[in-house]
Amino acid sequence: MNQPGSARAGRAIRQPEGYRAFIPAPLPPDPPLQFDAELATVLARAGTALGRLDGVAATLPNPELFVAMYVRREAVLSSQIEGTQSTLDDVLAFELDSDRSKLPGDVEEVVNYVNAMNYGLTRLQTLPLSLRLLREIHERLLTGTRGGSKSPGEFRTSQNWIGGGPRGLPDAAFIPPPPHEMKAALGNLERFLHDSGGLDPLIVCALAHAQFETIHPFLDGNGRVGRLLVTFLLCHENVLQRPVLYLSHYLKQHRGTYYDRLMAVRHAGDWEGWLRFFLTGVAEVAREAEQTARQIVQLRETVRRQAQAAGMSVNAFALLDHLFQRPIITVNAAKEHLGVSFPAANTMVGELAKMGVLIEVTGGRRNRMFRFDPYLRLFEDATADDPPEDFVEAQPTLH
Repeated sequence: MNQPGSARAGRAIRQPEGYRAFIPAPLPPDPPLQFDAELATVLARAGTALGRLDGVAATLPNPELFVAMYVRREAVLSSQIEGTQSTLDDVLAFELDSDRSKLPGDVEEVVNYVNAMNYGLTRLQTLPLSLRLLREIHERLLTGTRGGSKSPGEFRTSQNWIGGGPRGLPDAAFIPPPPHEMKAALGNLERFLHDSGGLDPLIVCALAHAQFETIHPFLDGNGRVGRLLVTFLLCHENVLQRPVLYLSHYLKQHRGTYYDRLMAVRHAGDWEGWLRFFLTGVAEVAREAEQTARQIVQLRETVRRQAQAAGMSVNAFALLDHLFQRPIITVNAAKEHLGVSFPAANTMVGELAKMGVLIEVTGGRRNRMFRFDPYLRLFEDATADDPPEDFVEAQPTLH
């Protein structure tokens, strides 16, 4: 029998302790999704934008370098949603030299995110998208960070909640299912991931992300794992050949609407409103990523022409290509990568600095660090700081 109105996504059930926890209904929604003209159009636009992005990414001289930068950018944005202050430059500097004392203390959280993303993409080649994989990702995400004491790699065994006043749980804005109901809901979600009934993969991504956030199965890191789930699904379903679509920029810009759309699903069963919001984000972010990919191709051609006109050596061209992978560099790093003497590496770095390709950012005479500024500027709009928000488990916001 079809579930009417607000029960379409589940029900808030009173627990023995007196509070009402939300028990999600299994996916897909019942009554079935209503694909009106507007939703069908948004879905088509999102699919077209993803197809164009995937095609453009394949034309890059080295697509894996483009992917690596996008993974780092997503790690920065997704972690900033949770309150970290580290920037893309901080992550790149940490990768170059993890001993630098002036980097933010939370940079390792972002690096963990990069590692978790790469690990998950590799594991998908041998392991189905499953609860086991999500636990493995969660463990790599939280171990060694401020969330390291919150059971990395384990589903929660206690009640959590989102939002709250002085009384905590009684004042919560939303209470996910208790542990025994959570296990059943996770099992239903896993079955849906393996058999979605022929739904479009983008619809599956949207439904699965919302359901995961509603279940909120971990004590910490649910938002980050839920956003990673979207990327894993897109690659698992072969919608994208490479992981170049990330929604954290869009969700960060529209965080209030994001939360409202999720709550409208839970309170009113408005899956269609959530889908329109989600798919609009997919189309918007895919178009931005496509533009960035084209700009990268153009930039590479421009700097190589400048280097050729300046009569630079073969080693200098090799260093230029390396900068698209490691856009923050020291003379010692250039020396090691090229296998040349320190004076030779110093000369090449200096020549690229005179061209405006590299900018010295440390202001010191020793251990100077240089930034591939024209390249990193292509990613700055998506990583610009905005007012931080206190994203904790007791806040009715992204987590």
